[in-house]
Amino acid sequence: MSPAALPTLSIAVGVVVERRKADSPWVDFIWRGIAVLPDKPVMTQPWTVLREQDGTTLFYAGSATVDLYPSETARYRDNLASGSPSIWTVLSPSDGAWPYAVTAVTADPAEGEGFTEAADNLVEAVPMPEALREAIESFVAEHHVEREFVKRKRRRADPEALARREHEGGQE
Repeated sequence: MSPAALPTLSIAVGVVVERRKADSPWVDFIWRGIAVLPDKPVMTQPWTVLREQDGTTLFYAGSATVDLYPSETARYRDNLASGSPSIWTVLSPSDGAWPYAVTAVTADPAEGEGFTEAADNLVEAVPMPEALREAIESFVAEHHVEREFVKRKRRRADPEALARREHEGGQE
């Protein structure tokens, strides 16, 4: 892996998942990420029940890291400027004791959208905690380099490129 592909900053977070009783004959529960904790809980095991109420259960699903790359600061900046900065949580199907596992957590909207390509993933944009927002703002301030947009110029069409030539293909 090239040094440019390594994250410059990794921020540990905890992921909170909601399991809600479904009103459907095909599925028992609806699962979704609902929050990230600004730090990884030290003594809490993954899939610990945080609260049960009215057919809804909140779990601490596990920890992950939000990896920040200098090359993606424009996307982080756009996320922060959106008015409601988000963090994308990604849960993937699991063969273990629980139906899902925390796969990724990202502050990059494009990366979050990319995780939706696997139809089995549960991807949710959740509110960004204030401590995480401050860390990402500092990262962007330190690493962002404004890149000028360069529009490529098209080459002029060659009208003779598609013209029929008498001597091609052995015909004269």
